Amino acid sequence: MGKVAVGAAVVTAAAVCAAAALVVRHRMRCSGKWARAMAIVKEFEEKCGTPTLKLRQVGDAMDVEMHAGLASEGGSKLKMLISYVDNLPTGDEEGLFYALDLGGTNFRVLRVHLGGKEKGVISQEFEEVSIPPHLMTGSSNGLFEFIASALAKFVASEPDGFLPPNGKQRELGFTFSFPVRQTSISSGTLIKWTKGFNIEDAVGEDVVGELTKSMEKIGLDMRVTALVNDTIGTLAGGRFYNQDVIAAVILGTGTNAAYVERSHAIPKWHGLHPKSGEMVINMEWGNFRSTHLPVTEFDQALDTESLNPGEQIFEKLISGMYLGDIVRRALLKLAEEADFFGDTAPPKLRVPFIIRTPDMSAMHHDTSPDLKVVGNKFRDVLEISNTSLKMRKVVVELCDIVANRGARLAAAGILGILKKIGRDTAKAGENSKSVIALDGGLFEHYTKFRTCLESTLKELLGDEAADTIVIEHSNDGSGIGAALLAASHSQYFEVES
Repeated sequence: MGKVAVGAAVVTAAAVCAAAALVVRHRMRCSGKWARAMAIVKEFEEKCGTPTLKLRQVGDAMDVEMHAGLASEGGSKLKMLISYVDNLPTGDEEGLFYALDLGGTNFRVLRVHLGGKEKGVISQEFEEVSIPPHLMTGSSNGLFEFIASALAKFVASEPDGFLPPNGKQRELGFTFSFPVRQTSISSGTLIKWTKGFNIEDAVGEDVVGELTKSMEKIGLDMRVTALVNDTIGTLAGGRFYNQDVIAAVILGTGTNAAYVERSHAIPKWHGLHPKSGEMVINMEWGNFRSTHLPVTEFDQALDTESLNPGEQIFEKLISGMYLGDIVRRALLKLAEEADFFGDTAPPKLRVPFIIRTPDMSAMHHDTSPDLKVVGNKFRDVLEISNTSLKMRKVVVELCDIVANRGARLAAAGILGILKKIGRDTAKAGENSKSVIALDGGLFEHYTKFRTCLESTLKELLGDEAADTIVIEHSNDGSGIGAALLAASHSQYFEVES
C-alpha cells in the first residue's frame, strides 16, 4: 500500500512540476512576445522622431522649395501655382454675391449678403445638392447643366429687392477643388478628375467656360468672377474678418497651403504686376518632400500601395486620409511579429483604411480608467474583443506617435512659409501680428493634433516671435470665401470706386 501511495505522490509531484514548467515557459514566451512588441513600438517612435533641429531643417527645406517653385514652372515638387487672386477682401465689400462649391459627390450653392465695414456678412444661405452617380462619369454638358439648373433654382428663391440694378449681372465665386491650370482669375483648364469623377470631354476644357455655357443655355444671367480652390477661399474668408491674415492652411482629409506673396518675388510671373503688388500663391504643399522628413517602413508601404506612389509625400504624413492607416499598419506588424492579438493576426487588420482618423482620434482622446473607448473601437471596427488594458495603452501610444509627428511636421511647414515671407522673427518696434487661417476636419476636431501643432509652432519660433503669430480657425472658407472673392474681384468694383 505504502509503495502505491509513494508512487502516486511521485506521479503527482511530477505532474505539478511539469505544469509549473509549462506556466514558466508560457510566461517566458509571453514576456518574450511582449518585449518584442515593446521593441517594435520603441523603434517606430524613434523613426517618427521630430526633434526641434529636424523640424527646423524641414522648415528650411520648405523655404528653399518655395523659392524654387516660384522661380520656374517645374522647378520644385511644390507647384507654387499663381492663383491670379491679387485683391483679397478688405471688409468694405457690399452687395449680394453667390458661390458654388464643387469638390466631391455633393456641391453647395451659397448666397451671401455683404454690408461693408459696418455690417459685415448680413446674411448667408446655402443649399447642398447631391450629384447623381451617372453624371460623374457622363458628359461635361450633363454635369454642368445639372449644376446650372440647381443654381437657377436657388437664385429663384432670392429675397425681394435684390434684383441686380441697371441690368448688372449677378456674380459668382466658383470653388472647384480638382486639379486646374489657372489662366486668369476667372478661367482655368481641368488637368484631371479625382474623387470618383471621370468625364473625359471636360479634361483640358475651361471649367468656367463650361459652366457659363450651361447657365446661358437656361437663361441664367450670372458671371463667374473668381475661380478658386478651397485653400484660397479659406484665406479670403480669414482676411475678410481680419486684415492681418497672411496665409491659410487646410488640414482635413487632404492638406494644402496658400499665402500672400509680393508679386515682385515671383520670377516666373511674366504678366503686368497688379496694382495691389500682391499675388496669392497656391502652394500645393501636400507634394512637398525632403530627406529630413521622418519616413518609416509603414509610410513607404502606404505610399507604394497608394493610387499615386511617389507623390503627395507630405500629405501622406500629416493629413486625415492617412493617419489612421499608419496606426493600422503598425498594429499589423505587432500582430504578425509579436502575436500581439494572439496566434493569428485578426483578418480585419489587413483591410486598408479600416481604421479611419476619426476612430484614431476617439481612441487617442480616451480618458476612461479602463480605456473603454479603445476596447469598443477594437470590437466594433476590427472585431477584436479580447484586449487587455496593457494592450489598449499601447494602442493609445501608437495614436500619440502618429498624431504628434503629423502635427509637428505641419508646424514645421508653417514655419517654412513664415521664413519665406520674413515673418519668422520679431521685428524691433513692430507690433503687427501675422495670422494664419486654418480649416479642415483634422484641425477642427482632433484636439490633441491641434494643440500639438500650436505648441510646436511656439517651440520653433521662440517666445518673442511666437507672440506675433496667431493661428485662427477660419470656418467654411471654401464656401463663403468664394463669394467674398467674387465681391473683391467684382467687374463693377473699379467703376464704382
